[in-house]
Amino acid sequence: MISVLINAYACAPNMGSEPGMAWNWIINLANYCKVTVITEGEWRKEIEVAVKELPQGTNLTFHYNPVSAEIRAMCWNQGDWRFYKHYRKWQFKTYQIAKEITKTNKIDVLHQLNMIGFREPGYLWKITDIPFIWGPIGGLKQMPLAYLENAGFKMKLFSRLKNILNVLQLKYDKRVTKALTRADFLISSIPDSYHAIKKHKHLESIIIPETGCYVTEDISNNRFDNDEFHVMWVGKFDFRKQLPLALRTINKTKNKRIILNVFGKGTAAQEKDVKQLAHALGILEQVVWHGNQSNELVLKTMRKAQLFFFTSISEDTSTVVLEAISNRLPVLCFNACGFGAVIDNKVGRKIPLSNPSISVNDFAKELNYLENNRHLLKEMSINCKERQIELSWTVKVKKVLELYNRSIQLKIYQED
Repeated sequence: MISVLINAYACAPNMGSEPGMAWNWIINLANYCKVTVITEGEWRKEIEVAVKELPQGTNLTFHYNPVSAEIRAMCWNQGDWRFYKHYRKWQFKTYQIAKEITKTNKIDVLHQLNMIGFREPGYLWKITDIPFIWGPIGGLKQMPLAYLENAGFKMKLFSRLKNILNVLQLKYDKRVTKALTRADFLISSIPDSYHAIKKHKHLESIIIPETGCYVTEDISNNRFDNDEFHVMWVGKFDFRKQLPLALRTINKTKNKRIILNVFGKGTAAQEKDVKQLAHALGILEQVVWHGNQSNELVLKTMRKAQLFFFTSISEDTSTVVLEAISNRLPVLCFNACGFGAVIDNKVGRKIPLSNPSISVNDFAKELNYLENNRHLLKEMSINCKERQIELSWTVKVKKVLELYNRSIQLKIYQED
């Protein structure tokens, strides 16, 4: 059985986003490998409880490299650039822990798993006598600038600078270049990452979305016959997620049967702004503010809703989109980033990136059309099962296992 050492800063059971993504990769790989994980440890208690309940738990070993509560807060506050200094130090200490592990344990493959942003490749690549895999690699998509028209000066400046810095860092950052060129295989999270790495570094990679689906049992389609049309929106109230665009879309439909269920929160200023917008648009009765809720409750609600409305304009695949498919909930989103590659007409609808005004019109047309054609939603819900299998963790893990085996064979060949 292959023995792999995985670097996963954020890892936790029963969560979405980066922590849930890493957890799902790790426990599914443990069905086929001996897996040693170095993680930060914010969820150490939850991990240790969950591992005991897993049939494959005996194939899992966790090592913890904790940081302070202050650094954790920086991490959760996306956009706090101070975190990267501490994160880099964490990565170097993780490399030192990994070196000690490899001295006393047989490790066949090293895998830099998460966080998936390309800016921080860690240091596992410095251990040169063991095959090294990096990915899924994300963070290389460009912010569509047309959607900045209603943004403040700081956001406009930040987004434009980030687009430029993404290219400059990929092309010229020495440690990123060393990690990319050292890797036996690279995994891109989305087509944008693949094309950026190919264009600027002339390197090949394999596209495997960072998150996956579980194949679930049948879920009743009676919900699509309800008089009210419950649409779910899930996420932080940050600029990328475009909640104001979703609110304007609800207003544009002029359809009082559509109820927007908003799960998530933002800063005090962000929450004030979106609630004032809902009031100004006259749609307060059509919006239900659920706030932050447990992942379990969000998934349960997905099984009762009629549509998942995902208005993000810049991120990778997004765990929550795959969770919707896992819970047989059709998706309406942009044809962009990783989710644009995941959603097809069998399980949802997509509109092109254009500008906010056109997008509001396009989304509103789709919402009204789907609300008036519930049979299509039933068909999409049924089709989600086939898509679950195609995007399942089992399929993804087998692709990565193939890379592990190929990297091991490559090392043997080079030594002969």
